[in-house]
Amino acid sequence: MVLLEKIRPEICVICKGARRLCGLQYCPLLKSLRYRLRAYLGIKGDLVDGSSPPTLVVGEYGYPRIRLYYGVPPEVYGEKAKIYDDPNKWFLRYGLEDIIGLRSNLLSVVLDANVYNPYRLYEKEIGLAVVSMKPVDTEALLEEKPRPRLVFDPYTPPRGPSARARDVRVTANPVLPRKLDKIIWDDLRADNAVWELYRSKIDFYTIVRALSIGFIGRKGQRRIVPTRWAITATDSIIGNQLLKNIRRYPMVNDTLVYYSEYLYNKYLVILAPGPYSALWVEAWQPHSLWNPGREPSIIIVREDHQGRVSEIDGGYYAARTSVLEYLYSIGRQARVAILRRIEPQYIYPVGNWQIRLTVKHALTSKPIARNPTIEELRNIIKAKLGLPEHVVKTVIEFLYRSESAIDKWFLTRNR
Repeated sequence: MVLLEKIRPEICVICKGARRLCGLQYCPLLKSLRYRLRAYLGIKGDLVDGSSPPTLVVGEYGYPRIRLYYGVPPEVYGEKAKIYDDPNKWFLRYGLEDIIGLRSNLLSVVLDANVYNPYRLYEKEIGLAVVSMKPVDTEALLEEKPRPRLVFDPYTPPRGPSARARDVRVTANPVLPRKLDKIIWDDLRADNAVWELYRSKIDFYTIVRALSIGFIGRKGQRRIVPTRWAITATDSIIGNQLLKNIRRYPMVNDTLVYYSEYLYNKYLVILAPGPYSALWVEAWQPHSLWNPGREPSIIIVREDHQGRVSEIDGGYYAARTSVLEYLYSIGRQARVAILRRIEPQYIYPVGNWQIRLTVKHALTSKPIARNPTIEELRNIIKAKLGLPEHVVKTVIEFLYRSESAIDKWFLTRNR
Protein backbone atom coordinates (compact mmCIF):
# COMPACT_ATOMS: atom_id res chain seq x y z
CA MET A 1 0.00 0.00 0.00
CA VAL A 2 1.33 3.45 -0.93
CA LEU A 3 0.82 6.06 1.77
CA LEU A 4 -0.75 9.30 0.56
CA GLU A 5 1.69 11.47 2.47
CA LYS A 6 4.58 9.90 0.54
CA ILE A 7 3.19 10.59 -2.91
CA ARG A 8 5.22 13.14 -4.84
CA PRO A 9 3.54 16.15 -6.55
CA GLU A 10 3.94 14.45 -9.93
CA ILE A 11 1.41 11.80 -8.78
CA CYS A 12 -0.72 11.70 -11.94
CA VAL A 13 2.26 11.83 -14.30
CA ILE A 14 3.95 8.97 -12.44
CA CYS A 15 0.77 6.93 -12.04
CA LYS A 16 -0.72 7.28 -15.55
CA GLY A 17 -3.92 5.80 -14.14
CA ALA A 18 -2.41 2.36 -13.55
CA ARG A 19 -0.77 2.31 -10.11
CA ARG A 20 -3.56 3.84 -7.96
CA LEU A 21 -1.17 6.21 -6.22
CA CYS A 22 -4.02 8.51 -5.16
CA GLY A 23 -5.52 5.77 -2.98
CA LEU A 24 -8.64 5.21 -5.10
CA GLN A 25 -9.49 1.89 -6.68
CA TYR A 26 -9.85 3.57 -10.06
CA CYS A 27 -8.49 6.62 -11.90
CA PRO A 28 -11.22 9.29 -12.09
CA LEU A 29 -9.54 10.93 -15.08
CA LEU A 30 -9.39 7.76 -17.14
CA LYS A 31 -12.83 6.70 -15.95
CA SER A 32 -14.30 9.98 -17.17
CA LEU A 33 -12.50 9.68 -20.50
CA ARG A 34 -13.80 6.12 -20.97
CA TYR A 35 -17.37 7.23 -20.31
CA ARG A 36 -16.95 10.11 -22.75
CA LEU A 37 -15.59 7.78 -25.40
CA ARG A 38 -18.56 5.48 -24.86
CA ALA A 39 -20.95 8.38 -25.37
CA TYR A 40 -18.90 9.53 -28.35
CA LEU A 41 -19.02 6.12 -30.04
CA GLY A 42 -22.76 5.86 -29.39
CA ILE A 43 -23.45 8.89 -31.62
CA LYS A 44 -23.84 7.44 -35.11
CA GLY A 45 -24.79 10.45 -37.19
CA ASP A 46 -25.24 14.19 -37.06
CA LEU A 47 -28.77 13.99 -35.59
CA VAL A 48 -28.91 13.29 -31.86
CA ASP A 49 -32.02 13.02 -29.77
CA GLY A 50 -32.79 12.40 -26.11
CA SER A 51 -34.35 14.15 -23.12
CA SER A 52 -32.45 16.94 -21.39
CA PRO A 53 -32.61 16.34 -17.56
CA PRO A 54 -32.77 19.49 -17.97
CA THR A 55 -29.24 20.87 -17.74
CA LEU A 56 -27.36 23.86 -19.13
CA VAL A 57 -23.92 25.33 -18.43
CA VAL A 58 -23.23 28.90 -19.53
CA GLY A 59 -19.54 29.50 -20.12
CA GLU A 60 -17.72 32.75 -19.41
CA TYR A 61 -14.83 32.56 -21.86
CA GLY A 62 -15.07 35.32 -24.50
CA TYR A 63 -17.65 37.33 -22.53
CA PRO A 64 -19.93 38.96 -23.75
CA ARG A 65 -19.95 36.43 -26.61
CA ILE A 66 -20.11 33.14 -24.77
CA ARG A 67 -21.05 29.50 -25.28
CA LEU A 68 -23.98 27.52 -23.94
CA TYR A 69 -23.58 23.81 -23.19
CA TYR A 70 -27.02 22.20 -23.35
CA GLY A 71 -26.88 18.63 -22.00
CA VAL A 72 -28.63 15.71 -23.71
CA PRO A 73 -28.01 12.01 -22.94
CA PRO A 74 -28.27 10.38 -26.39
CA GLU A 75 -31.26 8.02 -26.71
CA VAL A 76 -32.27 8.39 -23.08
CA TYR A 77 -35.83 9.60 -22.73
CA GLY A 78 -38.37 10.79 -20.17
CA GLU A 79 -37.82 10.45 -16.43
CA LYS A 80 -34.80 8.19 -17.00
CA ALA A 81 -32.90 11.30 -18.13
CA LYS A 82 -33.47 13.22 -14.88
CA ILE A 83 -30.79 11.35 -12.95
CA TYR A 84 -28.09 12.82 -15.23
CA ASP A 85 -28.38 16.16 -13.39
CA ASP A 86 -30.05 15.65 -10.03
CA PRO A 87 -27.79 16.47 -7.04
CA ASN A 88 -30.61 15.89 -4.55
CA LYS A 89 -30.93 12.30 -5.75
CA TRP A 90 -27.16 11.81 -5.93
CA PHE A 91 -26.44 12.96 -2.39
CA LEU A 92 -25.30 10.08 -0.12
CA ARG A 93 -26.56 7.56 -2.72
CA TYR A 94 -23.97 8.03 -5.46
CA GLY A 95 -20.21 7.96 -5.17
CA LEU A 96 -17.66 9.99 -7.12
CA GLU A 97 -17.35 7.32 -9.82
CA ASP A 98 -21.15 7.16 -10.29
CA ILE A 99 -21.46 10.93 -10.74
CA ILE A 100 -18.53 11.07 -13.14
CA GLY A 101 -20.14 8.28 -15.16
CA LEU A 102 -23.54 9.93 -15.39
CA ARG A 103 -22.24 13.35 -16.29
CA SER A 104 -19.67 12.06 -18.75
CA ASN A 105 -22.41 10.30 -20.73
CA LEU A 106 -24.12 13.62 -21.43
CA LEU A 107 -23.55 15.15 -24.83
CA SER A 108 -23.00 18.89 -24.46
CA VAL A 109 -24.64 20.58 -27.44
CA VAL A 110 -22.71 23.83 -27.97
CA LEU A 111 -24.50 27.02 -28.98
CA ASP A 112 -23.10 30.53 -29.34
CA ALA A 113 -24.87 33.37 -27.58
CA ASN A 114 -24.56 37.06 -26.82
CA VAL A 115 -25.19 37.89 -23.17
CA TYR A 116 -27.24 40.94 -24.20
CA ASN A 117 -29.79 38.87 -26.15
CA PRO A 118 -31.43 36.32 -23.81
CA TYR A 119 -34.74 36.57 -25.71
CA ARG A 120 -33.31 34.51 -28.57
CA LEU A 121 -33.33 31.50 -26.21
CA TYR A 122 -36.99 32.06 -25.43
CA GLU A 123 -37.85 32.12 -29.12
CA LYS A 124 -36.12 28.76 -29.63
CA GLU A 125 -37.74 27.29 -26.47
CA ILE A 126 -34.30 26.19 -25.25
CA GLY A 127 -34.63 28.63 -22.40
CA LEU A 128 -38.01 27.22 -21.39
CA ALA A 129 -36.61 23.68 -21.63
CA VAL A 130 -33.77 24.30 -19.17
CA VAL A 131 -36.15 25.56 -16.46
CA SER A 132 -38.65 22.75 -16.95
CA MET A 133 -39.60 20.63 -13.94
CA LYS A 134 -39.45 17.49 -16.11
CA PRO A 135 -36.99 16.22 -18.74
CA VAL A 136 -37.66 17.66 -22.19
CA ASP A 137 -37.32 15.76 -25.48
CA THR A 138 -34.75 17.40 -27.73
CA GLU A 139 -33.29 16.93 -31.21
CA ALA A 140 -29.90 18.40 -32.06
CA LEU A 141 -28.49 18.64 -35.57
CA LEU A 142 -24.71 18.68 -35.13
CA GLU A 143 -22.32 20.53 -37.40
CA GLU A 144 -19.27 18.67 -36.19
CA LYS A 145 -18.36 15.41 -34.51
CA PRO A 146 -18.30 15.44 -30.68
CA ARG A 147 -14.96 15.85 -28.96
CA PRO A 148 -14.34 13.52 -25.98
CA ARG A 149 -12.00 15.76 -23.98
CA LEU A 150 -11.55 16.33 -20.27
CA VAL A 151 -13.09 19.49 -18.81
CA PHE A 152 -12.51 20.59 -15.20
CA ASP A 153 -14.73 23.03 -13.37
CA PRO A 154 -14.85 23.07 -9.54
CA TYR A 155 -18.25 24.83 -9.54
CA THR A 156 -20.37 22.64 -11.82
CA PRO A 157 -20.61 18.86 -12.37
CA PRO A 158 -18.42 17.18 -15.02
CA ARG A 159 -19.50 17.35 -18.66
CA GLY A 160 -19.38 14.77 -21.42
CA PRO A 161 -18.26 15.16 -25.05
CA SER A 162 -19.26 18.39 -26.76
CA ALA A 163 -20.29 19.29 -30.31
CA ARG A 164 -21.48 22.45 -32.02
CA ALA A 165 -25.06 22.37 -33.25
CA ARG A 166 -26.54 23.82 -36.43
CA ASP A 167 -29.97 23.62 -34.88
CA VAL A 168 -31.65 22.47 -31.67
CA ARG A 169 -35.35 21.62 -31.52
CA VAL A 170 -37.33 21.10 -28.36
CA THR A 171 -39.89 18.45 -29.39
CA ALA A 172 -41.97 18.29 -26.20
CA ASN A 173 -43.67 20.91 -24.06
CA PRO A 174 -41.58 22.13 -21.09
CA VAL A 175 -43.43 22.12 -17.76
CA LEU A 176 -42.53 25.23 -15.76
CA PRO A 177 -43.24 25.88 -12.08
CA ARG A 178 -46.26 28.18 -11.99
CA LYS A 179 -44.45 30.85 -9.97
CA LEU A 180 -41.53 30.93 -12.40
CA ASP A 181 -43.86 31.10 -15.41
CA LYS A 182 -45.41 34.23 -13.88
CA ILE A 183 -42.12 35.86 -12.86
CA ILE A 184 -40.67 35.49 -16.36
CA TRP A 185 -43.24 38.04 -17.50
CA ASP A 186 -42.94 40.31 -14.45
CA ASP A 187 -40.76 43.41 -14.25
CA LEU A 188 -38.96 42.45 -11.02
CA ARG A 189 -35.42 43.10 -9.90
CA ALA A 190 -33.36 39.92 -10.15
CA ASP A 191 -32.75 39.69 -6.38
CA ASN A 192 -36.47 40.05 -5.65
CA ALA A 193 -37.29 37.43 -8.28
CA VAL A 194 -34.75 34.95 -6.86
CA TRP A 195 -36.16 35.42 -3.36
CA GLU A 196 -39.76 34.97 -4.54
CA LEU A 197 -38.83 31.75 -6.34
CA TYR A 198 -36.94 30.47 -3.29
CA ARG A 199 -39.89 31.20 -1.01
CA SER A 200 -42.09 29.26 -3.43
CA LYS A 201 -39.79 26.24 -2.90
CA ILE A 202 -38.52 26.19 -6.47
CA ASP A 203 -35.46 23.94 -6.81
CA PHE A 204 -32.19 25.83 -6.28
CA TYR A 205 -30.71 24.91 -9.66
CA THR A 206 -33.90 25.76 -11.50
CA ILE A 207 -33.52 29.25 -10.03
CA VAL A 208 -29.84 29.30 -11.06
CA ARG A 209 -30.69 28.34 -14.64
CA ALA A 210 -33.49 30.93 -14.82
CA LEU A 211 -31.05 33.62 -13.69
CA SER A 212 -28.28 32.28 -15.91
CA ILE A 213 -30.30 32.35 -19.14
CA GLY A 214 -31.62 35.85 -18.46
CA PHE A 215 -35.24 34.96 -17.72
CA ILE A 216 -35.52 37.03 -14.55
CA GLY A 217 -34.72 40.65 -13.77
CA ARG A 218 -35.96 44.04 -14.89
CA LYS A 219 -37.24 44.02 -18.45
CA GLY A 220 -34.76 45.60 -20.81
CA GLN A 221 -31.90 44.88 -18.38
CA ARG A 222 -31.83 41.09 -18.50
CA ARG A 223 -28.60 39.35 -19.39
CA ILE A 224 -27.33 35.82 -19.88
CA VAL A 225 -25.09 35.10 -16.86
CA PRO A 226 -22.27 32.52 -16.76
CA THR A 227 -23.29 29.56 -14.61
CA ARG A 228 -20.46 30.02 -12.11
CA TRP A 229 -21.51 33.61 -11.45
CA ALA A 230 -25.20 32.71 -11.30
CA ILE A 231 -24.66 30.00 -8.67
CA THR A 232 -22.78 32.34 -6.32
CA ALA A 233 -25.26 35.18 -6.99
CA THR A 234 -28.21 32.92 -6.11
CA ASP A 235 -26.52 31.73 -2.90
CA SER A 236 -25.69 35.34 -2.00
CA ILE A 237 -29.21 36.67 -2.64
CA ILE A 238 -30.93 33.89 -0.68
CA GLY A 239 -28.44 34.13 2.18
CA ASN A 240 -28.69 37.92 2.48
CA GLN A 241 -32.47 37.78 2.61
CA LEU A 242 -32.42 35.09 5.31
CA LEU A 243 -29.87 37.11 7.26
CA LYS A 244 -32.18 40.14 7.44
CA ASN A 245 -34.49 38.08 9.64
CA ILE A 246 -31.80 36.14 11.48
CA ARG A 247 -30.18 39.33 12.81
CA ARG A 248 -33.40 40.00 14.76
CA TYR A 249 -33.38 36.57 16.42
CA PRO A 250 -31.95 35.75 19.88
CA MET A 251 -28.56 34.04 20.04
CA VAL A 252 -28.08 30.31 20.51
CA ASN A 253 -27.48 29.37 24.14
CA ASP A 254 -24.94 26.61 23.57
CA THR A 255 -21.85 25.92 21.52
CA LEU A 256 -22.74 23.07 19.17
CA VAL A 257 -20.45 21.08 16.89
CA TYR A 258 -21.78 19.22 13.83
CA TYR A 259 -20.02 16.88 11.40
CA SER A 260 -20.65 15.24 8.03
CA GLU A 261 -18.64 13.93 5.09
CA TYR A 262 -19.25 13.01 1.46
CA LEU A 263 -17.15 12.44 -1.66
CA TYR A 264 -13.83 12.75 0.22
CA ASN A 265 -14.90 16.08 1.74
CA LYS A 266 -15.18 16.43 5.52
CA TYR A 267 -17.04 19.26 7.26
CA LEU A 268 -17.24 20.60 10.81
CA VAL A 269 -19.84 23.27 11.52
CA ILE A 270 -19.58 25.06 14.87
CA LEU A 271 -22.31 27.34 16.21
CA ALA A 272 -21.43 29.50 19.21
CA PRO A 273 -23.33 32.19 21.16
CA GLY A 274 -22.94 35.66 19.64
CA PRO A 275 -24.34 37.95 16.94
CA TYR A 276 -24.06 36.42 13.49
CA SER A 277 -20.59 36.40 11.96
CA ALA A 278 -18.87 33.61 10.07
CA LEU A 279 -15.50 32.03 9.40
CA TRP A 280 -14.89 29.64 6.46
CA VAL A 281 -11.76 27.49 6.41
CA GLU A 282 -11.01 25.29 3.41
CA ALA A 283 -8.02 22.94 3.59
CA TRP A 284 -6.89 21.19 0.39
CA GLN A 285 -4.64 18.34 1.40
CA PRO A 286 -1.13 18.10 -0.11
CA HIS A 287 0.24 15.66 -2.69
CA SER A 288 -2.87 15.92 -4.82
CA LEU A 289 -3.77 17.10 -8.31
CA TRP A 290 -5.17 20.39 -6.91
CA ASN A 291 -2.43 20.94 -4.33
CA PRO A 292 0.83 19.29 -5.41
CA GLY A 293 2.79 20.89 -2.55
CA ARG A 294 3.87 19.39 0.75
CA GLU A 295 1.60 21.39 3.05
CA PRO A 296 -2.19 21.87 3.10
CA SER A 297 -3.41 24.77 0.97
CA ILE A 298 -5.59 26.89 3.25
CA ILE A 299 -8.32 29.32 2.17
CA ILE A 300 -9.96 31.50 4.84
CA VAL A 301 -12.99 33.73 4.33
CA ARG A 302 -14.37 35.99 7.05
CA GLU A 303 -17.75 37.69 7.34
CA ASP A 304 -18.43 40.07 10.22
CA HIS A 305 -21.82 40.81 11.79
CA GLN A 306 -22.24 43.82 9.48
CA GLY A 307 -22.04 41.57 6.41
CA ARG A 308 -18.54 42.59 5.30
CA VAL A 309 -16.90 39.63 3.56
CA SER A 310 -13.14 39.36 3.14
CA GLU A 311 -13.48 37.88 -0.36
CA ILE A 312 -16.05 36.40 -2.73
CA ASP A 313 -15.73 32.62 -2.62
CA GLY A 314 -18.32 30.33 -4.23
CA GLY A 315 -17.65 27.49 -1.80
CA TYR A 316 -18.21 29.74 1.21
CA TYR A 317 -21.47 31.12 -0.17
CA ALA A 318 -22.76 27.59 -0.84
CA ALA A 319 -22.02 26.53 2.76
CA ARG A 320 -23.37 29.82 4.11
CA THR A 321 -26.76 29.24 2.47
CA SER A 322 -27.25 25.95 4.34
CA VAL A 323 -26.13 27.46 7.66
CA LEU A 324 -28.46 30.44 7.31
CA GLU A 325 -31.37 28.18 6.33
CA TYR A 326 -30.80 26.24 9.52
CA LEU A 327 -30.55 29.32 11.75
CA TYR A 328 -33.69 30.71 10.13
CA SER A 329 -35.54 27.44 10.78
CA ILE A 330 -34.69 27.44 14.51
CA GLY A 331 -35.17 31.20 14.96
CA ARG A 332 -31.66 31.87 16.28
CA GLN A 333 -28.46 33.64 15.28
CA ALA A 334 -24.94 32.48 16.08
CA ARG A 335 -21.26 32.93 15.50
CA VAL A 336 -20.47 30.32 12.86
CA ALA A 337 -17.30 28.48 11.88
CA ILE A 338 -17.48 26.17 8.84
CA LEU A 339 -14.41 24.01 8.35
CA ARG A 340 -13.78 21.86 5.26
CA ARG A 341 -11.06 19.29 4.59
CA ILE A 342 -10.63 18.09 0.99
CA GLU A 343 -8.84 14.75 0.66
CA PRO A 344 -6.42 13.97 -2.21
CA GLN A 345 -8.95 11.41 -3.52
CA TYR A 346 -11.30 14.26 -4.46
CA ILE A 347 -9.50 14.42 -7.76
CA TYR A 348 -12.53 15.44 -9.83
CA PRO A 349 -14.59 18.30 -8.32
CA VAL A 350 -18.30 17.77 -8.99
CA GLY A 351 -19.66 21.21 -8.11
CA ASN A 352 -20.65 23.37 -5.16
CA TRP A 353 -23.87 21.42 -4.65
CA GLN A 354 -21.98 18.87 -2.56
CA ILE A 355 -20.83 21.64 -0.19
CA ARG A 356 -24.36 22.98 0.17
CA LEU A 357 -25.93 19.55 0.78
CA THR A 358 -23.23 18.12 3.06
CA VAL A 359 -23.28 21.18 5.34
CA LYS A 360 -27.08 20.92 5.43
CA HIS A 361 -26.82 17.23 6.33
CA ALA A 362 -24.40 18.03 9.14
CA LEU A 363 -26.77 20.57 10.67
CA THR A 364 -29.78 18.27 10.49
CA SER A 365 -27.82 15.47 12.21
CA LYS A 366 -27.24 15.14 15.95
CA PRO A 367 -24.38 17.39 17.16
CA ILE A 368 -21.18 15.50 17.99
CA ALA A 369 -20.41 17.85 20.88
CA ARG A 370 -22.29 20.36 23.06
CA ASN A 371 -20.51 23.10 25.01
CA PRO A 372 -16.99 21.64 24.64
CA THR A 373 -14.15 23.31 26.47
CA ILE A 374 -11.58 25.10 24.34
CA GLU A 375 -9.21 22.15 24.68
CA GLU A 376 -11.95 19.67 23.80
CA LEU A 377 -12.87 21.69 20.73
CA ARG A 378 -9.24 21.92 19.70
CA ASN A 379 -8.99 18.11 19.93
CA ILE A 380 -12.18 17.61 17.89
CA ILE A 381 -10.92 19.85 15.08
CA LYS A 382 -7.59 18.04 14.97
CA ALA A 383 -9.12 14.57 15.18
CA LYS A 384 -11.79 15.13 12.54
CA LEU A 385 -9.98 17.42 10.11
CA GLY A 386 -6.31 17.40 11.05
CA LEU A 387 -5.96 21.15 10.48
CA PRO A 388 -2.58 22.81 11.19
CA GLU A 389 -2.16 24.34 14.64
CA HIS A 390 -2.13 27.94 13.38
CA VAL A 391 -5.48 27.37 11.64
CA VAL A 392 -6.99 25.77 14.76
CA LYS A 393 -5.82 28.81 16.74
CA THR A 394 -7.56 31.12 14.24
CA VAL A 395 -10.83 29.19 14.66
CA ILE A 396 -10.62 29.24 18.47
CA GLU A 397 -9.86 32.97 18.50
CA PHE A 398 -12.85 33.67 16.28
CA LEU A 399 -15.29 31.61 18.36
CA TYR A 400 -14.31 32.82 21.83
CA ARG A 401 -13.35 36.49 21.46
CA SER A 402 -15.67 39.32 22.53
CA GLU A 403 -17.67 41.06 19.82
CA SER A 404 -15.60 44.26 19.98
CA ALA A 405 -12.43 42.20 19.74
CA ILE A 406 -13.92 40.32 16.77
CA ASP A 407 -14.50 43.62 14.94
CA LYS A 408 -10.87 44.62 15.43
CA TRP A 409 -9.74 41.09 14.56
CA PHE A 410 -11.65 41.16 11.26
CA LEU A 411 -10.38 44.59 10.26
CA THR A 412 -6.76 43.71 11.09
CA ARG A 413 -6.87 40.63 8.85
CA ASN A 414 -8.85 42.22 6.01
CA ARG A 415 -6.48 45.09 5.30
